[in-house]
Amino acid sequence: MGTRRGGAAVTTQNGRVREAVTAARRVVVKIGSSSLTTAAGGLAGERVDALVDTLAALAADGREVVLVSSGAIAAGLAPLGLARRPRDLATQQAAASVGQGLLIGRYAASFARHRLTVGQVLLTVDDVTRRAHYRNAYRTLRKLLDVRAVPIVNENDTVATEEIRFGDNDRLAALVAALVHADLLVLLSDVDALWTGDPTRPGAARISEVRGEEDLAHVAIGGSGRSGVGTGGMVTKVEAARIATGFGIPVVLTAAPLAAPALAGEAVGTFFHARRQRPAARLFWLAHATSPRGRLHLDEGAVAAVVGRRKSLLPAGITAVDGAFTAGDPVDLVDTQGAPVARGLVNYDAVELPGLLGRSTSELAAALGPAYEREVVHRDDLVLL
Repeated sequence: MGTRRGGAAVTTQNGRVREAVTAARRVVVKIGSSSLTTAAGGLAGERVDALVDTLAALAADGREVVLVSSGAIAAGLAPLGLARRPRDLATQQAAASVGQGLLIGRYAASFARHRLTVGQVLLTVDDVTRRAHYRNAYRTLRKLLDVRAVPIVNENDTVATEEIRFGDNDRLAALVAALVHADLLVLLSDVDALWTGDPTRPGAARISEVRGEEDLAHVAIGGSGRSGVGTGGMVTKVEAARIATGFGIPVVLTAAPLAAPALAGEAVGTFFHARRQRPAARLFWLAHATSPRGRLHLDEGAVAAVVGRRKSLLPAGITAVDGAFTAGDPVDLVDTQGAPVARGLVNYDAVELPGLLGRSTSELAAALGPAYEREVVHRDDLVLL
């Protein structure tokens, strides 16, 4: 898919106001690394200030703003003498450790010009899928907004392992938008919109609105961005838009220099319409933010109970167990053909389950004690796929 930098097409894209944008009271804005840093890897202060000025104007209008900001690893490159983004996880974590402090410090100074306080929130997948952690993440963000601070969210790159990484901040932003029940998600990067193809070639056209998958059927979506300092690209932005609109949140995708007109409701960039009513936020995270650590094979009766009647999964309905997981991990529930039908947080370790299969909870409680009279996956921790 093609991209076009900057704001060359602003005057031709204006012309009407997007009411879903101007009516949004709680807005999540995501900014990419390439829009915040120089080619050498340091932070570009004037770009940070321009973004902050736009977000401060929203706050002054009484709107709540959550900023999801990339840039920690990129900001740490120059101080560590690294010429490009490292590929190995350990060096990425070292760069993030250095860069995160520089990034949040620069934001704090810039927002202070508007007498606004910022709060740093670093997340891993575990923080938003395990029930207690999820509640803590929500409460922290909610309290920051209540005291009129600006939460600045990033993945906790310094400690996240490959198994608990979001992968890119576009996806993280969509999931944060669901977590805080946002009214709007704005994805800002170094591209001005979604295009049908390479905009430098004849025939490519900017897509102003996306109402459903049919509007994306003939779009050639390309890979990562041009700067080399980020992990995203148009693929991740479109997927983030799918996630957010699936939660009932409209999305604007445009370039960082167009943030102000985009948030004013002008028809810049691409507007993705919300596609359905909102599901439960934590279960939405479970479906979209996690990777299964194992699989539980269900018999036909258990599939009917879990999928058809929305019941908890009991040991009696499980025929086999795959994987090496521990209690609290996400696992897929698969039918008799091996197709995933649901995902949930399991209440037992993988090594415990084989001896429990096919037995009722009352039988297990009598034989092993009351601690075994519990569901393998509780319906409150289960989402259908």
